[in-house]
Amino acid sequence: MERHRYCVIGAGIVGLSTAHHLLEADPGATLVVLDGADEVAVHQTGHNSGVIHSGIYYEPGSLKATLCRAGERATKEFCTAHGVAFDECGKLIVATDDVEVARLVKLQERAAVNGITCQPVERGELADLEPNVTGLRALHLPATGIVDYRLVAGKLAELVTAAGGEVRLGARVDGIVEGASGVTVSTEAASLRCDRLVVCGGLQADRLAALAGLHAGVQIVPFRGEYYQLPSSRAGFVQRLIYPVPDPDLPFLGVHLSPTIDGDITVGPSAVLGLAREGYPKFSFDARDAAAMARFPGLWRVARANIRTGLREIRNSVSKTSYLRECRKYTPGLTADDLLPREAGIRAQAVRRDGTLVHDFVIERTERMVHVLNAPSPAATAALPIGRRIAAMAEGRSAATGD
Repeated sequence: MERHRYCVIGAGIVGLSTAHHLLEADPGATLVVLDGADEVAVHQTGHNSGVIHSGIYYEPGSLKATLCRAGERATKEFCTAHGVAFDECGKLIVATDDVEVARLVKLQERAAVNGITCQPVERGELADLEPNVTGLRALHLPATGIVDYRLVAGKLAELVTAAGGEVRLGARVDGIVEGASGVTVSTEAASLRCDRLVVCGGLQADRLAALAGLHAGVQIVPFRGEYYQLPSSRAGFVQRLIYPVPDPDLPFLGVHLSPTIDGDITVGPSAVLGLAREGYPKFSFDARDAAAMARFPGLWRVARANIRTGLREIRNSVSKTSYLRECRKYTPGLTADDLLPREAGIRAQAVRRDGTLVHDFVIERTERMVHVLNAPSPAATAALPIGRRIAAMAEGRSAATGD
């Protein structure tokens, strides 16, 4: 049987970063990356807003806060070293009412704890910075940037193959058996053995964990992030990323305006329950995915606890007018004609059986396996330090120190 030192399941940015760091730490090791898609980075990596996040939102001391801060620097250094275009355009978080102003103060305090540079922006200065944006107050984060994470992932795949690894696409995994002497991984075409297995399964993380006999305690619930984009006639409508002040009780950041590295301006995303984990067109439906959600008590508990929010997101999904209303809170000059369709993204949100949304990264290890069970935003920003951490865990070293 084919034998490797390492096998990584998942050719998204986290899996490819992990493979890169494994080969960097263990030169000459045999390594294969398996993915069921025909290209790298086709799911969450290739369907996000392309933001290099600063880490302002995340609980101090959490993995998200620590790894996002490190990832912001590492992503820019990686792009500079490998010729991947990025733009440090900056970001404004805009408060439009008194409740949001109070939350903005809390965010500024959190930024100080997390070591993030930001400046308060008063109403008049906001108009000078972004004439098309209206608000009572804002926070300016100058280091926030934009990049195409598909290009970052593609460069990581090149580095993996240049170091002697293999990225094997069209290889959907249907069996994982951990034993005393290694792990057997099966696809439709063949089986292989590896000494160490890393699973970065994203939207399929819980199923791959179950396949391996791991009792994860969470289920992935897909949330569709539905986007629009502005027409070319609106080029330059905003120069910076424009975000609302997030509700601290929700895991999503709200509808925002995002310039992209290729010159577009996206609007979104919304966050509505998806009925297909890998179905991007509107109204996509997968019977297996829908049945799994219907049987999962955690989803019903989430729904009961967030009825008003859920109804608002559904309304935004089916009504452009409602979606526009969210945008016009801070960009009143937009019209319905400005919202052109753009492909949706799907967020893999881990939920516990009691209905708790898992906010932080979750990584679990057995004797020979490491499973990434939850890697929501800002996983793309944090992918390089996450990959280094996972590689250390796979090699039996301390994830925190690398020893």
